Amino acid sequence: SIRLLRLMPLENESTEGAEIQCELLEYSLQDPNKGTHLYEALSYTWGSSEKPRSVSIKGQNLAVTENLYTALLRLRDRSFERIIWIDAVCINQENLKEQGHQVQLMAEIYSKAIRVLVWLGETADNSDTAMERIRIAAENESTDSLNNKIIQQAIFALLQRPWFRRIWVLQEVAAARHILIICGSIEIDGYAFCLGVNRFYEARPDLESLIRSIIYLIRGAIFRPKHVMSSLGRASLNIRPLGELIDMFHTHEATKPVDKVYALLGMSSDNPNTANLLPDYEVIWEKLFENLIKFLLCNQVFVKTRGNEGRAVIKSRGCVLGQVLSIKSDDRDNVNITFRNMPKLLGCKKEFHALWTLQASAKHIREGDIVCLLQGALKPMIIRPCKDYFIIIRIAASPEGKSTKSGDIEWAKLLRLIKVFPRDFLLIWDWENSPEKLQDLGEYETLIRTTNWVSEHSKTELGDHLDKATRTWNVAMVLDDLEEYQKAEGRLQEAMEGYKVAFGVEHPHPPKSQYGRTPLSHEAVIKLLLKTGKVEIDFKNESGRTPLSLVAGGGYEAVVKLLLETSNVEINSKDESGQTPLSWAARRGHHAVVKLLLGTGNVEIDSKDKNGRTPLIWAITRGHKAVVKLLLGTG
Repeated sequence: SIRLLRLMPLENESTEGAEIQCELLEYSLQDPNKGTHLYEALSYTWGSSEKPRSVSIKGQNLAVTENLYTALLRLRDRSFERIIWIDAVCINQENLKEQGHQVQLMAEIYSKAIRVLVWLGETADNSDTAMERIRIAAENESTDSLNNKIIQQAIFALLQRPWFRRIWVLQEVAAARHILIICGSIEIDGYAFCLGVNRFYEARPDLESLIRSIIYLIRGAIFRPKHVMSSLGRASLNIRPLGELIDMFHTHEATKPVDKVYALLGMSSDNPNTANLLPDYEVIWEKLFENLIKFLLCNQVFVKTRGNEGRAVIKSRGCVLGQVLSIKSDDRDNVNITFRNMPKLLGCKKEFHALWTLQASAKHIREGDIVCLLQGALKPMIIRPCKDYFIIIRIAASPEGKSTKSGDIEWAKLLRLIKVFPRDFLLIWDWENSPEKLQDLGEYETLIRTTNWVSEHSKTELGDHLDKATRTWNVAMVLDDLEEYQKAEGRLQEAMEGYKVAFGVEHPHPPKSQYGRTPLSHEAVIKLLLKTGKVEIDFKNESGRTPLSLVAGGGYEAVVKLLLETSNVEINSKDESGQTPLSWAARRGHHAVVKLLLGTGNVEIDSKDKNGRTPLIWAITRGHKAVVKLLLGTG
C-alpha cells in the first residue's frame, strides 16, 4: 500500500494565503479491476533543500520546500478536495528502508494515476506568454509568432527550468497516461505542449538536443495502455535496457548520486534483482556504481570509483571491432561503421560496413570513435582515445538498424562467436563532464595512477614511468588494429620514450647515448613488458603465430632467450601452417636461435608442418648448412 495526500479546499475565498490543510490516507494499488485510479501524481523539483514553509496534516505541521508549497497553493481548489501523491509528503523521508521500498513502486504509482501534474514553477520571465504561444503553435501549426525574439527568449527560459533537467521526472512522465503541464496560472495538455515545442525547434534547433528525450516521453503518454507491466514482483515500464537508459540520461540531475540509477530502474527492461541494484538508500554510491558497471559489462572487469564522484576507471581485456566513419543525428543516431578488425577475429578476410541506428545519448558520437567489445560483455561499447586511456561514449550500444550491403546481421549471435580478446583497455566513464572537457582534466591522472597496470611498482618512480608507457603502448595496439598506422606509430614512439625513462630510473648509472638518454634495445623493452605481468606470452595473431614464433623467425636471439627464461612459453606451439618456432628459425637460417631452442631439451625436432616438412627439411631446402649440422647433432 501507499499513502495519498488529501488536499483540503480553501474554506474562505478571501484568505488565499490561509494555512494549507491536508490529511494522509492509506491506499492500496492492488485492485486488479482498475486501470487508472482516482488520484493525481505530482511531478516537480524539490529545489533548495531548505524547508522554510509548512503544511498542516491533521493539526501537525510538516516542513516543506518553497517550491512544493507554491505548488500546493496553486493546486488547492476552492470547493473540492484533491487527492494527490507527492513523494516528499507520502514517503517518510526519515526512514531509508521505506524510501527504498517506495521508490520501487514509483513506476506503478505514476502509471495508475488518473493524471500526472507537472509543476514547472511560478510565473517568471514571461512564462505566461511562452505557455500561451506554445499552445497557439500546437493549435495553428504556425511558427510565425515564434520568430519574435522576445517570444523565443521566453520559451527558451521556460524550457531551461530545472524540471527539464531532473532525472526522476523521466520515469514520472514515462509512466504517465495523461499529463497536464502547469506553470503559474497557465495549464496545457502534455501532448499539445509537445506539439507546440516541436514547432519551436524550427526557430531554435539548438534546443532540441537539450529536451528531446523528455518531450518524446511526454508525447507518448496518451498512447500508453492503462496498466503497467509487472515482472518478477516489480513494476516495470520496460522501455529500454538499463545500459541504454544510462547512456541516454546520466547527465540529468539528482539530489543524491544513487538516484541517477534508481530513477531509471522503473523504466528498464532488465531485472535489477540479479545485480544488487534494487533501491537501498543504505548502500553508498561507490558500491552502487561498481555494481552497476559490473552488471552492464561483467563481474570480471576491474572497477575503481572515488567518493560521490560520477566517474570510474575500468580495466578489462577486449577486442577492437571497428570505427565510426560518419554519423547523422535527428531523434536517433544513424552511425556508419567500418569493421576492419572484426573479420580477423572471426577468421574472415574482408572488412565490411554497417549502419547502426541508436537512441540519441547524452554524449555525442563522432567520426573516428572506436567500437570495441570487452571480454564477458554482451554488448559493444563506443570509446574515444584520449592520451594513454580511452573515454567511454556509450557503454552499451544496441543497434536497432542492422543493415549491411550483404543484408541484415544478427549482432548478438555474431558477437558471441568472438573468443579472442587480445587488447588491454583502460577506460574512463565520466557522468559529470562532456568528452570535450576530459582531455584537460589533470585529476584523471591521479585516479589512473591508483589503478596501475604494474601494481608491484606502483609506489616507485619506475612504476609511474613504466605504467604510463605500457598504457600508451596498449592504445597504440588498438590504433594498429584499426589500421591507423601513423597514429599508432606516434603512440609507440611515446611508449618507447617512456620505457627508456623507466629503464634509466631502474639502472641509475647506465651508459648514455650521445643524446643523453639511455639506449634501449628490443630485449630491454621486452624485459620491461614481461615485468608488468600483463603480457599474454602465448597470444596468437591472425596467422596463429606466438611472440616466440615471431622473434625466432626474426632471429632476435636475446628476446628468444628472455622468453625461454620465463619457463611459461609454449615452445612447440604451431601456427596455421603447422610450423613451430624451431621451424621458422631453421627456415630462416638463425643458427644462434636454433641452438637456444635445442638447448631447452623440450623442443620437438621432428615436428612436421601441414606440408610434411620438418625443421631439418626447411634448413636443407634453404641451404643453411650450419643449421643442418646443428640439427643433425654434428655442429
